[in-house]
Amino acid sequence: MKAFISYFALALGALLPVVNPIGSSLVFLGMVGPAPKEVFRTLARKIAVSTAIFLLAMDVAGTTVLKLFGISLPVMQLAGGLVLASMGWQLLNKADTPDQPSSSPLSNNLDRLNGKIFYPFTFPVTAGPGVLVVMLTLSAHASKGSFLEIALAQLGVLAGMALMCAAVFFFYAYAPAITAKVPQSTSHGILRVISFILFCIGVQIAWNGLSTLLVTQGLFKS
Repeated sequence: MKAFISYFALALGALLPVVNPIGSSLVFLGMVGPAPKEVFRTLARKIAVSTAIFLLAMDVAGTTVLKLFGISLPVMQLAGGLVLASMGWQLLNKADTPDQPSSSPLSNNLDRLNGKIFYPFTFPVTAGPGVLVVMLTLSAHASKGSFLEIALAQLGVLAGMALMCAAVFFFYAYAPAITAKVPQSTSHGILRVISFILFCIGVQIAWNGLSTLLVTQGLFKS
């Protein structure tokens, strides 16, 4: 039981800052734009499930997949960081639009957004390169010890993942309601700040990967 509690707390504490469901929900809100609340709840449910599957896949086979394709963790960080920085830059320069309900039918709006469930809503907006690094690290640490210790540790990691995905669903589904009482100008300002932070996070992750590659190649001293 000690291993379960320890790895549950470890998984939750490690995933919370990198998933950041509150900040990510604002980015999600900016990418979806004006839409009925039913659209946000449907998307939130699908993204939460997709995120859970993605985290589980990384926990079970993440290291194997990277080795299979010959991809190192620093290269993954560099590429993923560039993707995040690009998305942050696009949101930062996105033109402000009035918060009015979409005029297109609900079914058409959902069809358009359903194609974005995994990319970019799940990866890299919700579970980006930082999450990948965390899951690979957790998986490596939780795979040590006796069979019982490994089983309890993995259950703890799974419980932490499940709680995190539940938080993603809540904040994504109710993102419009959470920001409803915020003035439109303030809402756009907050989105710009979050977009800039997303850009900076992408640059930081990319730099971490690049600096590690430079150090391993002997071109840069840590």
